[in-house]
Amino acid sequence: MAAPSFTPSRAFQEYGVICDPRDAESPILSGPVRAAVLQWLQELNSREELAEVGLTPRRTALLSGPPGCGKTTLAHHLAARLGLPMVLVNLSALVSRYIGATGNQMNDLFNAACAQPDSMVLFLDEFDSIGKKRISQESSAANEQNSIVVALLQALDRFSGTLIAATNRGSDIDAAIWRRFGMHLTIDTPDDDCRFAIMRRYLAPFMIPDEFMDELVEFTAGATPALLRQVMEGIKRDLILSPKFNRSNGMVDVFERTIAAIQPHADLTTPRLWSATRKCLSGLSAMPWPPSRVGTEQ
Repeated sequence: MAAPSFTPSRAFQEYGVICDPRDAESPILSGPVRAAVLQWLQELNSREELAEVGLTPRRTALLSGPPGCGKTTLAHHLAARLGLPMVLVNLSALVSRYIGATGNQMNDLFNAACAQPDSMVLFLDEFDSIGKKRISQESSAANEQNSIVVALLQALDRFSGTLIAATNRGSDIDAAIWRRFGMHLTIDTPDDDCRFAIMRRYLAPFMIPDEFMDELVEFTAGATPALLRQVMEGIKRDLILSPKFNRSNGMVDVFERTIAAIQPHADLTTPRLWSATRKCLSGLSAMPWPPSRVGTEQ
């Protein structure tokens, strides 16, 4: 069945970014998360079978985990698998210093979403900016925060479409809002297999032999997908550009220049490739360099 036609309403254009399903990228996920995502996709396409046993497909998912671990990529991929555009809304942009304005803007957004719930996937990023726990103390700030949470609860209850929210701080989410989500997925830093696949993807078309990729996997433990992508793309960029500046494109020089320009966030784990750069690069000294390019004779 063809997806309903999507109309990019004023509220979507004002508060969000409309992401085309053709631009989505497949996420690289751990086994348990990948299995849960595949089951959810099947569930969303199995309405009649579920109805026979008194169930309806879950339409909401909350993604939590450190920044840079692929929550937005996963949401966009899910929307694309459903054949729908994704409306990406950074909820922190809806927060206003004026009393009542945040709730009004949120209602404006959800009114637009409720008018065409099956024509897109609504993705709410920085969800903790308005979905955080209610405050018991009596103050204007506490009252405003609590009223926003109540308005959000009402908005979630009336939206019948597919909604995905993302937060870096799942523990900050109000318990009643947490219960509104049918799925809760933790998108954490990638394991060894995922780091291998991520680095292989973003280093392409250059190829490093598997035994040295395994070394890089060990040296990048704790790195986020975003950090790994930056490093691999930085290496490719340096390999192409360094000859133009008459700079050495030796392995140590390329890695050191790349690592110097890309740093893990201070709140996250610092992988050994950053904390012990020279020692790690010494362990890669036997790696063939420059790396071969797929389809090109050396």
